[in-house]
Amino acid sequence: MGMRYQIRLEEEAKKNFELLPVVLFATLFPIVIGLFLRVPKLIIEMKQDKQWGFDWVKFIAIALPSLYIITFSILSYTPLGKNFTWLPDIIIFSSPTIQVIAGVVLGYTFLDSLMKE
Repeated sequence: MGMRYQIRLEEEAKKNFELLPVVLFATLFPIVIGLFLRVPKLIIEMKQDKQWGFDWVKFIAIALPSLYIITFSILSYTPLGKNFTWLPDIIIFSSPTIQVIAGVVLGYTFLDSLMKE
């Protein structure tokens, strides 16, 4: 389903010469997949009678670097990205595998940082 939508977006991008919707979808879809991967364990944890907390260390150590990669992969396709000549080449010109992994890790880690105390 996600692949069909991405193909449709790519066809529209070829017609309109606007890449940002394709880049946004290709970046945000893995985040949603990462969230879905963590939901079953989150549901089990929700059934326990404990107080909720947030693991800031895990979030800062794992999720923020992933967010950095994702942000700069999107930023390079926006008008704001033209001002950033120091964007890392590995993020911009590499295969989309890095962005996909970073998105899945970000989504999973965000829900994994929610914890029962």
